[in-house]
Amino acid sequence: MKLQLSKALPVAIAGLLIGSVASAQESPATSTTTLRTWSIGVNAGVLTPLSPLGGKNDFSNNKSSLGYGLYIKKQFTPYFSLRLDGVRGKLKGDNSEPYESGLVNNAPVKSFDTDLSYSGSLNAVVNMFNIDMFKKENTLQLYASAGAGIAAYKPTITTAAGTSVFGSGDNIHELIIPVGLGAKFKISDAVNFDLGWTINFVDGDNLDGYYKNGNDKYNYAYAGLEFALGSGKQLAFHNPVALTYDEALKAKQTAEGLRSELNAQKADNAKLRSELNDVLKDSDGDGVADKLDKCPDTPSGTVVDGAGCPLKTPEKVVEKVIVTEEDRKVVNEAIKNLEFDLGKATIRSKSYASLNRVAALLIQKNFSLKLAGHTDNTGSKELNLRLSKERAESVKAYLVSQGANASRIEATGYGMGQPIATNKTAAGRQQNRRVEFTLY
Repeated sequence: MKLQLSKALPVAIAGLLIGSVASAQESPATSTTTLRTWSIGVNAGVLTPLSPLGGKNDFSNNKSSLGYGLYIKKQFTPYFSLRLDGVRGKLKGDNSEPYESGLVNNAPVKSFDTDLSYSGSLNAVVNMFNIDMFKKENTLQLYASAGAGIAAYKPTITTAAGTSVFGSGDNIHELIIPVGLGAKFKISDAVNFDLGWTINFVDGDNLDGYYKNGNDKYNYAYAGLEFALGSGKQLAFHNPVALTYDEALKAKQTAEGLRSELNAQKADNAKLRSELNDVLKDSDGDGVADKLDKCPDTPSGTVVDGAGCPLKTPEKVVEKVIVTEEDRKVVNEAIKNLEFDLGKATIRSKSYASLNRVAALLIQKNFSLKLAGHTDNTGSKELNLRLSKERAESVKAYLVSQGANASRIEATGYGMGQPIATNKTAAGRQQNRRVEFTLY
């Protein structure tokens, strides 16, 4: 299970690294912030297979070798970030010299040379404090880091029998816990100089190809450059304490300025209000200011013009409507030809032609028309009243459909209350069933 985990973890870390780089490349194009939060770094330094913090060392003479690495970092706040680190290099040691205590190491493995193919780790980085707490943008920052990852390495050992590759010859994969300190100097908004030191605790005793009942460790001291991606200032060097103080001071100054402006505005408003009252003064209450009133002391209730003088309203000119004999002839012909279905308000088609001429007359001369519906005494009073009203409305609806103005046509039903002939004969009843047209 440990071997499978060791093989899978590098792949996962590599995937995170690639995804983080892609996100970092997209960030400048999509971000709307003015602070840079993504960065990449390269470094080189010294790899040593021991821990300066103490503990047992398998070899008495541990040598320093070249190491180099790169990382990508996402800054979430001015104090906290996540960083993906990758490191490669060599780790060497032998027993050519005794320990500092003078004890000679007579271990069966005389020396080792380990190729650190890679180490990949995800680290939490904490900016411990800004050097100047009242400076918004610092140039020096101290930080601490801790994380976890995987190291892949291949030891070569030398014994009395000669030099050989340790184990199967394949890379050994072990869990590592890196813990580090560092200092960062801002050269510009895009470039930082980085000094760091990381101790890596290995979950195994095979880093140097020699088992001695204790987990191995190695440290990496390095110097490098960090490049901030995007545009704007760096969030890592952004001091929120100083910014808060500065904003509070600015807010106070702004408030005092606004208060002064407000008091000045109040004074101006009072002056303008006094001047406006003088301009709008209207002694006689006619709606025209005294300065514009050419007829002061106008009696209350008098309608005045824009100069304040009494307004003379011209008499309304009423246009007289003249109905000619020819107009009456058109209407009488329509009355004569008007027929409905028996007991209904449906106009028969033979009446359309004469009604069309009435509609044209109303449109041409803008006449008003009163329609009065009447019936004989056949049937009940209520039925005849309703039928007369419906027939008058039916005629109105037809005339309106031909373009006449509906507001100038009045339709009323009178039922059987206004006969013009006797209802005792069929001829008389026929005359009483009518719709009268009155032009005016």
